[in-house]
Amino acid sequence: MDFAGAYGDKRRAAAVGRLHASMVAQSSVVVRRLGGGRAGEVAGHRVLSSEAVTPEQTVACFARRTAAAAAGRRIVAAQDTTECNFPTRCNSRLGPAGRNGDTPGFFLHAVIAVDVAEAAVLGVVDAAIWTRAAPPVGDRRKRDLAAKESRRWLAAARQAGAVLADARQIIVVGDRESDIYQVFEARPAAVELVVRVAQNRKLADDGLLFAAALDRLGSHRVPIPPRRIGDPGRVAEVSVLAGRVSVRAPRNGRREPTSRPAVTLTLVEVVEADPPAGETALHWRLLTTLPADTLAAAQDVVGCYRLRWRIEQSFRMLKSDGLRLEDSQTTDTHRLFNLATLALGAAVRIIQLVDARNGSPRPAGDVASAVEIAAATALAPTLQGRTERQKNPHPPGNLAWLAWIVARLGGWNCYYKPPGPKTMRQGWDRFAAIAHGFALATPPRQLV
Repeated sequence: MDFAGAYGDKRRAAAVGRLHASMVAQSSVVVRRLGGGRAGEVAGHRVLSSEAVTPEQTVACFARRTAAAAAGRRIVAAQDTTECNFPTRCNSRLGPAGRNGDTPGFFLHAVIAVDVAEAAVLGVVDAAIWTRAAPPVGDRRKRDLAAKESRRWLAAARQAGAVLADARQIIVVGDRESDIYQVFEARPAAVELVVRVAQNRKLADDGLLFAAALDRLGSHRVPIPPRRIGDPGRVAEVSVLAGRVSVRAPRNGRREPTSRPAVTLTLVEVVEADPPAGETALHWRLLTTLPADTLAAAQDVVGCYRLRWRIEQSFRMLKSDGLRLEDSQTTDTHRLFNLATLALGAAVRIIQLVDARNGSPRPAGDVASAVEIAAATALAPTLQGRTERQKNPHPPGNLAWLAWIVARLGGWNCYYKPPGPKTMRQGWDRFAAIAHGFALATPPRQLV
């Protein structure tokens, strides 16, 4: 990851880059471990504590990289919020979190770009971290959206539209928390939405959304991703229904004079009639700005919603299944928020590297910078043997080609089983160090 030009100092940017690369390689956020010793630990805490290093600047670095990878592609911008709890921080400056608000913690809202064609994670688009103060007094339904935490859903959609402006199409996908009338009403013109329905809303004809007349378009097989380690997932056979609905504006809350009394959307409903024993039947209602007048169009909407699981996967990698952010011993909030932002980027990078193990025609630029690709080009011949089996079988410049190089640096021998996640992470750690040295030794004009 290239942080050049950020934080107002190239040495500071290099220190952040080393921390990020070490997170990816070691799947850890423990600063002592990331630094490799006492001196590295002190340097890591110093850069995380710097007032010049902020989560917003780090997210901007991630977003620039993601924008370049997303150009010309059809992109799902999956957004969601996760809660990070630290039950042992009784005297910390974190806000109330947890089920009953009695656990110190913070909230992280993120947007991840996913290529629709390949379900490939391209990177972080946006992220915001905040702590919760005392609950506001009064009826939340009568407060303006700008005064609520739920404004993040609209703000993130707008930011996705700005960052991914060069994408062929931007589809912002959210779960039931983002079922908010103002999000549909005030979305950017270039952004499409797919949102899982949470409320049985009033329609313009005085009917209710769940009772809307829909056309049955056919049946569809929906793969359901694993929910935990060891879960193989399953495939649900569902009926697909769709139709146009005019959703009435809610009567609560202050509204702009230009607000519309109703918004016309598409409702797609998928229903599983006969789930396996012990499984809950799949039943999704999706409101979208996309058309769904044919079975293929409705399947496309469902497919876009399914890609939301990739941000859930990123959060699991950030927390319980990977970096274990909630085990961090960092107590200062500024330092912790910087660490969490870097860890989010590292979690996404680990997922990209693991995805790359199986080979992909996607460009290496989805994961690596121009400097790193130049280093890989110079390094590739030194990692190949004399036989065909010992040579990189992939076209130079694509992601599978880069993954082969990284795996070889991690100790993979080319002959037996595919490289594992640990091999890929260790290989990337070595590759990042080599690329850094290559950049220092190469005149800038030769890197273009």
